[in-house]
Amino acid sequence: MSALQNENPTIYELSSHGPRAPRAHEEDESAADPFDAEEIFDLIRNINDPEHPLTLEQLNVTQQRLIDVDDATGTITVRFTPTIPHCSMATLIGLCIRVRLLRALPARFKVRVLVTEGTHNSEVAVNKQLNDKERVAAALENSALSGVVNQCLASAILTT
Repeated sequence: MSALQNENPTIYELSSHGPRAPRAHEEDESAADPFDAEEIFDLIRNINDPEHPLTLEQLNVTQQRLIDVDDATGTITVRFTPTIPHCSMATLIGLCIRVRLLRALPARFKVRVLVTEGTHNSEVAVNKQLNDKERVAAALENSALSGVVNQCLASAILTT
């Protein structure tokens, strides 16, 4: 990889709650178990940044408050904030978030991944790429890109 775009990123303190403990009603396998923002955050918080040996949570790229879940309609919207406005890794980070959720969630969910409004110079183009099924499928057919995505997801999968 060439020179880092953000050589000295700000590292944020991890949220204090850690991974969510199962709740009593979730232990009953026969009961409906609605998803919430906290559970979605736990799925994506430990994704590795493609440029730094840090997680998206440590870089404040992902935040629980930027996740909207409507379990009844099966829609999830995740907004993420790149560390710099011209981050060339924004599409790759968004792709990692999308792939992690698509692999972990039931097929009934429609997942939207968006750059937080006003935080990236090319937010419209990045959002269009991340939410176009054909573009996402084509990106994942590229073995090199798929390998990078899997590498970023490796620690997220191990910690959930």
